[in-house]
Amino acid sequence: MTLDAAQLDLPDVLQTTPITQAELTEQLSVARQQPAEAGLQEVLTLLSHLNRSAMTLLERQRALQNFSDEYRRYTLAASDTPSLTSLCSELAIGFKRLLLQILQGHKPSPPHLAWCLYMAQHFVAQTLLRHYQRYQEPAAALWCDSHLLYWLGEQQGCLDEPMAASFTPTPADTLRGLYQQILLLALSNPAQLHPEESSRLFAALAPLAANARLLPWDAEDKSEGVLIDLQHAQHCLNYRQRPDTGSDTLRRLELGALMVALNEPAPLQSPAEQELLERVQHHWLGGDQRRHVRTPQQSDCRLAVGMPAIHAQLLEHRPRCLAAKILDIGPGGARLLCSIHAADTLPIGQLVLLIVDSDVLALVCWRHLNADGLHLGLRYLKGLAQPTWVRRAPSSQAHLGILQSTPKPRTGWHHGLWLPRDQFAEQESLWLQLPNAVNQNRLQLPPCNLMSATASRHPLELP
Repeated sequence: MTLDAAQLDLPDVLQTTPITQAELTEQLSVARQQPAEAGLQEVLTLLSHLNRSAMTLLERQRALQNFSDEYRRYTLAASDTPSLTSLCSELAIGFKRLLLQILQGHKPSPPHLAWCLYMAQHFVAQTLLRHYQRYQEPAAALWCDSHLLYWLGEQQGCLDEPMAASFTPTPADTLRGLYQQILLLALSNPAQLHPEESSRLFAALAPLAANARLLPWDAEDKSEGVLIDLQHAQHCLNYRQRPDTGSDTLRRLELGALMVALNEPAPLQSPAEQELLERVQHHWLGGDQRRHVRTPQQSDCRLAVGMPAIHAQLLEHRPRCLAAKILDIGPGGARLLCSIHAADTLPIGQLVLLIVDSDVLALVCWRHLNADGLHLGLRYLKGLAQPTWVRRAPSSQAHLGILQSTPKPRTGWHHGLWLPRDQFAEQESLWLQLPNAVNQNRLQLPPCNLMSATASRHPLELP
């Protein structure tokens, strides 16, 4: 199969009433006077209409520049909503349609073509990013388009044409860098990242991503690493899809220069960005494997979500719990399917109690949304969970905590105290009350040894 620009995913052009530049300017001005979400809907409706209308190349380019300015404004004014994702998708459609008009023209200008390829790739990348931030599987056409835009840039020799684009989060400044920026994000297991971490990682990759290279691959190439098929509807091939023979669309992701660049001084890189890059880079090598065998299972269960509900469940107070279904289990955790309506209460890092034959304390370590519902990956926190109360003084207000206890190999117990994140300071003097205990234990809160988005665990030595 030969790749061609005509394979870009585009809606049909309809017989619609054209909108003049003056009318467009006026309608965009009216939309700006409305509340952010209502104005965004107006802009989205207007752009969707223009994307399905016949326009000259110059008319479409001017309109898309106006809508790009509106996009910049709404990224600052509006929260990350499905409407903003739809605006990214429609902008990608607009620039892909403009690209076809440029390619069909007489001797297209290389800088003009490079700019249009870059803008189309940017809005495809932003659409992908926003899907990953909401833990949703992107439509197959998005990766088909992203690969195809890269291939077109490769064919036209403009992968490394520098671009100045003031968007947030910061994109790489070349088509090669931008394509590899979203590719590396997809390889970073975004299902295990918080939404703001995905955005931060995308920005952190901006000055680095172009150091990687996609090299032609054939069956004699025994190098390890990720394989990408530019005509395949996913970001990379898994091991089962690895072909026996090469083709014109197969590429191997060469990370050597990128890994060197990661170790070079980067004064503009924040500590949070550096930590995030260090945490995800092992995923790029394509060597992710399960540490435990998973056993398929179809059984009902319940989840106590968050510290108050877990505490009440451990005290047998019958709190309101979330119904779920176990899809598979292993020694280290389980995969669950929940209602999509539970998504807001189950972020990555949420502490939960899995209620089955015996209650198991766990952390949400990844999540994914699709038509079936909310899929959750749970990491078991081994040991006995007990409800506790923590006070700043013996008779002051009690705060809820969970004591996680595991037996030592020979004698005694390892203890970890789970508390709401940032509720107490390290080395703060506290009083701990265990269930069925009359006396309280005084302690200085040690530094945490495990932290999530909602809770932190502090190791304890108890008499």
